[in-house]
Amino acid sequence: MLKVIIAGGGTGGHLFPGIAIAEEFKRKTEVKLIFVSVGNKLERETLSRLNFPLKTVRIEGLKGRNVRGVLLVLLKLPISFYDAWSILKEYLPDLVLGVGGYASFPVVMAARMMGIKTAIAEQNIEPGLTNRVLGKFVDKVFVNYGETRRWFPSAKVEVTGNPVRASFLAYRQRKNRKEGKFTVFIVGGSQGASAINRAALQALPHLVGKEIRFIHQTGEKDLSTVSQFYKFYGFEAQVSAFIEDMALTYHKADLVICRAGATTLSELTVMGKASLLIPYPYAANDHQKKNAMKLSKEGAAFLLEEENLDGLSLAEHITRFYENRRLLEEMGKKASTLAITDAAERIVDACLILALSRGKG
Repeated sequence: MLKVIIAGGGTGGHLFPGIAIAEEFKRKTEVKLIFVSVGNKLERETLSRLNFPLKTVRIEGLKGRNVRGVLLVLLKLPISFYDAWSILKEYLPDLVLGVGGYASFPVVMAARMMGIKTAIAEQNIEPGLTNRVLGKFVDKVFVNYGETRRWFPSAKVEVTGNPVRASFLAYRQRKNRKEGKFTVFIVGGSQGASAINRAALQALPHLVGKEIRFIHQTGEKDLSTVSQFYKFYGFEAQVSAFIEDMALTYHKADLVICRAGATTLSELTVMGKASLLIPYPYAANDHQKKNAMKLSKEGAAFLLEEENLDGLSLAEHITRFYENRRLLEEMGKKASTLAITDAAERIVDACLILALSRGKG
């Protein structure tokens, strides 16, 4: 039986493509598969619900740290490699696939040193530090965008698109909803986004009187406040800290207001949804803005930078879509044409070939 480790995660943007790949492995072949990451709440709860085993490594990220903090993280790397080495020795995988995030680094590197076949998947136009480094050592690099090729040795790169979970692909076959109230889905990523939450609340008084229903994923911190505001202004709203069935929620929405992580954008295109993208301004290498610009230039989304985000501007954008359903429909159709629906299959097919080549040089 094939043994595979999927390493990395930390956020939904890394975890969910990993899950999409894991689902495809299970669909295609007999496989024993585990995830390795830091083991945060999102990873523990999501993977447990899907019955995927999770092992953890002790590692911290470099982002946002001063020189002293960076040195402390680097000094702890031997512990991270010890954890990775122990998991690899116990599990003896045929293949290790990194899906991004700092947790993938020690696992993929240790696998490489042990002679195990390795690959990485990069979701963004411009890769993060971890994948830039790992790309020099792994056997194969899967990228979402053709523009990303320049960051990696060309012979290793395959443009596959970004894997999307099977639940999203199932909804793609259904027609977008037309009945009921105009529905706006607001989501700031797997952990919420305070800036988007705040602007949404400030927008509500400007939208009073319109037949709008809201679905809002707030994150834990803002849940109570956001719920109270919707009640105060009399809007029908489904407010949650975290939404498990994202595919169903996208399907219910007419307009999605969200960040611009690559996984979110892949989900939007697969679902054929019009969106207002508000890139996280502190993302590494400003990759979210670069992701969003690609969709915006194709007419598949509208880009609103956070520095221009307030209640009035958000209300104006919502009103524009509310009053112009043709614009909404056209944008959704353009998004749908950009979807790559077989990314997970492409990656798994290449991984199977790679795993079977183990020991052949």
